[in-house]
Amino acid sequence: MYSVSPPPPQRRDFISVTLSPGEAAGAGGYNNGKAWRRRSCWRKWKQLSRLQRSVILFLFAFLAVCGVISYTNMGEQWKSLTNKSSENQNTEPEVPGLKPANPAVLPAPQKADTNYPELSPQKHPKLLQVRRGPPNLQIRPPRRDARVKAHNVAGKAEEEPVQADKEEKTEKSIISWRGAVIEPDQSTEPPSSKIKEPEKPSSVEVEDQKEPVPINERQMAVIEAFRHAWKGYKEFAWGHDELKPLSKSYSEWFGLGLTLIDALDTMWILGLKEEFEEAKKWVATDLQLDKNVDVNLFESTIRILGGLLSAYHLSGDIIFLEKAKDIGSRLMPAFNTPSKIPYSDVNIGRGTAHPPRWTSDSTVAEVTSIQLEFRELSHLTGDEKFQKAVDMVMKHVHSLSGKNDGLVPMFINTNSGQFTHLGVYTLGARADSYYEYLLKQWIQGGKKENELLEDYMRAIEGVKKHLLRRSEPKKLTFIGELAHGHFSAKMDHLVCFLPGTLALGAHNGLTADHMELAKALIETCYQMYAQVETGLSPEIVHFNLHAQKDHKDVEIKPADRHNLLRPETVESLFYLYRFTGDKKYQDWGWEILQNFNKYTRVPSGGYTSINNVQNPSNPEPRDKMESFFLGETLKYMFLLFSDDIDLINLDKYVFNTEAHPLPIWAPA
Repeated sequence: MYSVSPPPPQRRDFISVTLSPGEAAGAGGYNNGKAWRRRSCWRKWKQLSRLQRSVILFLFAFLAVCGVISYTNMGEQWKSLTNKSSENQNTEPEVPGLKPANPAVLPAPQKADTNYPELSPQKHPKLLQVRRGPPNLQIRPPRRDARVKAHNVAGKAEEEPVQADKEEKTEKSIISWRGAVIEPDQSTEPPSSKIKEPEKPSSVEVEDQKEPVPINERQMAVIEAFRHAWKGYKEFAWGHDELKPLSKSYSEWFGLGLTLIDALDTMWILGLKEEFEEAKKWVATDLQLDKNVDVNLFESTIRILGGLLSAYHLSGDIIFLEKAKDIGSRLMPAFNTPSKIPYSDVNIGRGTAHPPRWTSDSTVAEVTSIQLEFRELSHLTGDEKFQKAVDMVMKHVHSLSGKNDGLVPMFINTNSGQFTHLGVYTLGARADSYYEYLLKQWIQGGKKENELLEDYMRAIEGVKKHLLRRSEPKKLTFIGELAHGHFSAKMDHLVCFLPGTLALGAHNGLTADHMELAKALIETCYQMYAQVETGLSPEIVHFNLHAQKDHKDVEIKPADRHNLLRPETVESLFYLYRFTGDKKYQDWGWEILQNFNKYTRVPSGGYTSINNVQNPSNPEPRDKMESFFLGETLKYMFLLFSDDIDLINLDKYVFNTEAHPLPIWAPA
């Protein structure tokens, strides 16, 4: 039997908590707890000294005032944002790179461009008009009393220091006459003294707007071609001199972004403002002129100096004038010669200049086709040294013997100042733009410099007397060459600048038979395309002078059958259409553009020069897009197709030999 004991008593644990009055109140009611906290804060406040209480009250008052001010500003900003939002609701969206202005249909390119889709009304119904920004439509030339920021030409801008590129290669493998290979050159000479320039700013006035003229289909095709070329340059050669579209790389000549600078005013005229702004940013931040590199005086003047001056006049942006003044000053050592006839090459970092290593000669065209640009630089900056240097060259050439009824030899010696290689006369390479700039300087200066006009008129008479012939069987009028009394029926494509120049002279009041000769010569230049298998002109042609069965007027030698995408024929077509209104010139230009697209367009972006214009199945692309294709050829195409006669008004602007428009000076 089991004995059962009673269970032990249960343990109970207790915690005793003493509540403060406030907490006890909180247990009973929320309001009582608040009252206790107020009494506690008041006791603490009373315990502070008078100084402490004063400081705290001051801080609270200061914060209150700041709060009121901030609230007021926020209200104004909110009101402004509300107004902008309301305005934006009434604004049509823009197509990237084009400011809506004109209705257009873009003919489809050969291959779709994924970066730049077709700009047709079907894909962009809001693209009704494209408002371009050339002079006479948007801005006036900057005032002549404008002043430009001072630049230390020795190498450092006052606001943006530029480091010399000590690793820059100084050797060049070739010299080019506007793209044509001539001979190799090597150079270097000791540094010379630095040049420092005075200051002069600039201003731009908005001109009265006029009704925009609609961009047509052909102009839109030019825009598409430009964007395709720009796509290749931007992707594979950005900031470099030239695109190599086949190898998707680039080549350097001076290392100064030649293609980009050459294309600035083209982008502005075509209305490609997005591309223009991107290129302008590169010029402002990446164009380094303080570098140890030899540049050709002529090429850098017409492409870089001319391109910057034109971009300044069209956009009004001071950065272009600052850079123009910098490069212009760096080129001035070229004029430090015994005769003041400039050397062909300048080291823009060292401030030295020299002739080619194999001769002390410069070509006549090189030294007489830089005047428009340097004269305009003086006109803008007020520094007369630029104009004085180039005017001295023209006066010297004017006084020289060795001319043949106004025709000049191709070379001039920088030491003696005399013509060399006498007896050879051409309007092709090394002499061509001498004749062009005689007329254009006279126009630029307000038709006051009679010596220039006299030399031009005498030269045209010399052309008629010694170089003008007619071919067989179509009796095409052409310009040949004269060598020691022997006539050659050879004509460079470069000579096709002459019809446009003659037409420009006739438009400015010169004899009417200049216009008739211009019409005859432009027909010949067109036939240099039309009689070739690809529809593209070779670099040089020879004309038949004797009637032979089944022979064309135009004969092409194997060494001359390349095409460099040159602009001269299109340039003259533009002048002839502008002055006559004959639409056949537009049709001829349209044929040329189509053939460029057919035989020179590279699908990945860009256009290439070709080696064989006589072989449509294999034109033998050369893998090089010259900067003048964007700077000149496509620009003149766009102007040729335009129905707006005020798009670069030829009574207000004169084109340099690289198609950069510069203003005609107003009468004093």
